[in-house]
Amino acid sequence: MRLKLVIFDVDGTLVDSQGLILAAMRAAFAEEGLQAPTRESILGIVGLSLDVAVFKLVPDLEQTQRARLVDGYKQSYMQLRAAQGAAQSSPFYPGAFDALTRLRAREDVLLGVATGKSRRGLDKLIAGHGLEGYFVTTQVADDHPSKPHPSMIETAMLETGATAAETVMIGDTSFDMEMAAAAGVTGIAVKWGYHPAKRLGAAQAMLDDFGALDGALEQIWGLQP
Repeated sequence: MRLKLVIFDVDGTLVDSQGLILAAMRAAFAEEGLQAPTRESILGIVGLSLDVAVFKLVPDLEQTQRARLVDGYKQSYMQLRAAQGAAQSSPFYPGAFDALTRLRAREDVLLGVATGKSRRGLDKLIAGHGLEGYFVTTQVADDHPSKPHPSMIETAMLETGATAAETVMIGDTSFDMEMAAAAGVTGIAVKWGYHPAKRLGAAQAMLDDFGALDGALEQIWGLQP
């Protein structure tokens, strides 16, 4: 039996961390005496590696000040997460945990993660939500070029032995869908995340909620419940 690989983005897909992200970014800009970008602009760069995200927000800013913004964001994010707890500051979207649990129980499916988070950030989230042992491959920003470069997906396939035809990428941003296309795998977009549906044109399937995931995988691979 050939195993299928289901790779998930994290922020905006499995968990809603927008409050934490917005607060940390606004604090970082305030520390530098700068006006923070709009909510839409900040959420629009979620999923990118942090240095790439900050560059997209303020491309004309001097490099050393951008570096301070990156560090300021990291510090604010960690402080806010510590104060609130990972599960409270980044709660699951409705149905996310149940969907992960259903897929984990299958003998024909492996689960993975491809996220713009750091290793430390992902580990904290996994521990906070009790997801230890759920994912057989976890790809983070520390080890790869920023999305939409296909490195994360390619490494996940290499680690699990899955082919492109046996792999799907589930995410909420255009970066996730472009990464999936670059890796030659099926991209499944979710409609509840940080990019509007009009930006998800590269997706080969779209989900209104996690209850639709099983049916989408059945249609792609013929997997039976």
